[in-house]
Amino acid sequence: MEACLAVEKEVDRVFSKFGGINEHAKRVLSDLIKQIQNLKEEYQNVGDDFKLTPIQIDVLKENVAKVKETVSKLATDHRDLHSTVSKVGKAIDRNFIADFNATTREDVFASQEKINLINKVICQHFYRQGMHDVADELAKEADITPEPHEKEPFTELNHILDCLKNKDLEPALAWATAHHDSLEAQNSSLEFMLHRLKFIELLKQGALYQTEAISYARTHFRKFVRRHEKDIQTLMGMLLYIPNGISASPYGSILGTEMWMEIYELFMRDACQMLGVCVNSPLTTCINAGCIAVPALHNIKQVMMQRQVTGIWSGKDELPIEIDLGNENKYHSMFACPILRQQSTQVNPPMRLVCGHVISRDALNKLCNGNKMKCPYCPIEQAPTDARLIYF
Repeated sequence: MEACLAVEKEVDRVFSKFGGINEHAKRVLSDLIKQIQNLKEEYQNVGDDFKLTPIQIDVLKENVAKVKETVSKLATDHRDLHSTVSKVGKAIDRNFIADFNATTREDVFASQEKINLINKVICQHFYRQGMHDVADELAKEADITPEPHEKEPFTELNHILDCLKNKDLEPALAWATAHHDSLEAQNSSLEFMLHRLKFIELLKQGALYQTEAISYARTHFRKFVRRHEKDIQTLMGMLLYIPNGISASPYGSILGTEMWMEIYELFMRDACQMLGVCVNSPLTTCINAGCIAVPALHNIKQVMMQRQVTGIWSGKDELPIEIDLGNENKYHSMFACPILRQQSTQVNPPMRLVCGHVISRDALNKLCNGNKMKCPYCPIEQAPTDARLIYF
């Protein structure tokens, strides 16, 4: 983030300087053009045998000198601006890493199977963005077959999201009504919020639509009374201010364009939850995680190379440092053995003892005494073979 701010500062400096030079050049050139036009009109009206007076010659010389001086000044300003622009590139080179080879492994995507997996992930991302023609062409050239569930649901969702951007609620309302039971099962307020926004849009059109708004409320709000009683009472209170305009009423604060942004995000989140997919595509998630992790890995790699301890980075399935990607990027439960203080892996998975306590397999093996062991917490005596593998 600091790197982006540093580059943005240089870009702002370029825009500021360019704007100043542009305004100055327009003003100066406009004045020069007017002066030259006046001289031209003055000398065009005289006869062919007219000769310039010494004063007129001096005026012409002054204007010619002024033109030369202005052109020279503009050229100098342009050179200074070019210098300022070049500083942006230097700021990018200084604040961003150009070579990430130190933190990569060439063997990760060496096999054709892994390459096909990458192409599928990219293809799925294009489908989720509504770029079906690009995704279809990629699938064709990469010789992969997308699954139907990766393509079909997002066609409808992208159409609805495009309509919401254009402030068209009808497709979203139809979708929410068709999936009413599923939305209720996940305790979603999406359908009510859509009807709420539709009702507010009717009220904003004035007294002529008051009857239609009341009829709409009677038809659609009845099934939401139990969960959204206070919200519905607020909406009914708005009816009192229709004659004088709702925008000037105490409810004016809820009439902003933020409503459309909120309903857009709510629809995307609840629709993806109902489909069992993440709001962000796997490709987006990986790129966001990489933007956080790679700079930290690059820094630790540089330190390890300077201290000549690169052999420490030998684990293929774990990183040399802990990187916090934030709660939004945590998708799997993590188990740390309470005995050995180590996170579980495929080689060292969590094991459930007969008494219900969970420890790692390495801890289990170390606590064994022949065919018996004692739980380090109870302690209940039991056989190590009675422990069961746990999957999180």
